[in-house]
Amino acid sequence: MSVLYANMSRWAPGLLISAIVAIAAVFLAEHYGAPVMLFALLLGMALNFLSEDGRCQAGLDVAAKQILRMGVALLGLRITLDQVAALGWKPLAMVVLSVVLTIAVGIVLARLMGFKAFFGLLTGGAVAICGASAAMALSAAMPNHPLKERATLFTVIGVSTLSTIAMMLYPLLVNGLSFSVQDAGFFLGGTIHDVAQVVGAGYSISPATGDAATLIKLLRVAMLVPVIVLASWMTVRYRVTQEVHASDAKRPPLLPWFAVAFTVLVGIRSTGVIPLPVVDAGKIASQWCLIGAMAAIGMKTHLKDVLTVGWKPVMLMVIETLFLAILFYGLLRVQTVLG
Repeated sequence: MSVLYANMSRWAPGLLISAIVAIAAVFLAEHYGAPVMLFALLLGMALNFLSEDGRCQAGLDVAAKQILRMGVALLGLRITLDQVAALGWKPLAMVVLSVVLTIAVGIVLARLMGFKAFFGLLTGGAVAICGASAAMALSAAMPNHPLKERATLFTVIGVSTLSTIAMMLYPLLVNGLSFSVQDAGFFLGGTIHDVAQVVGAGYSISPATGDAATLIKLLRVAMLVPVIVLASWMTVRYRVTQEVHASDAKRPPLLPWFAVAFTVLVGIRSTGVIPLPVVDAGKIASQWCLIGAMAAIGMKTHLKDVLTVGWKPVMLMVIETLFLAILFYGLLRVQTVLG
């Protein structure tokens, strides 16, 4: 008990400031309509000097790592197996194919541009799955590196910006291409990065389009687990290639605890035994955990580091976004032709 009290005393200042920044970010997002993760990031970066305060460091580390993982685990409450089954195998196949190919393209392009494969997985996973949440989940499963937080920060900024642009442009695109109500929802849910932007774009067209877009988006969120497994496997392989002997280093599990918790919560939620108020509370807790973690990551990162990334990472994420949109459009056309 005394150890727990001592730890809480060390963590309290950093956790408290992360919570305050999260509250401010939610307030600004609700009043100005911009992504809450982006506000949390920018506000955190404005308070970067606090990361150099010894009183805040321990709490910021906990928020950026453990609180983040708790938020990812609670995302499992968003999905049920019935939702997946109700869509049928064709939409599921489209989502799986688009996620796999987008990540593969991201990894290949990252290597061609001189980056590590992990950066391609990070950006490709963020674009293909669920934006900032996926970026932070994948980052948590990747090996520690001096540039890891900088790469995560850049990815969150990039994917949030691109998702906002897509939310504004894609509804115009699907109207111009005369998509059916269902196809419009499938396209928006299959191509826009963040969940909030998918909901905003879908319901701006019609309730039916919004419902279809949300279900497709939740399928993409469900792909987070196998992609985290891939990130964990790559981490193990990376440590082996770095000549870290298995007897000298503790290998991480292939599936991190937060991915296991995510999967378990999907299963439990699917049984219907969890009361809806508890599910809603879990969703809210997940959102707050992720926002607080994003604020902490912002406070731990220097703005000058982000500004020195150059044009290549920006181009990488733009290409991934365009590839996903073109691919999903093509898959929808193929589905229409095949009936």
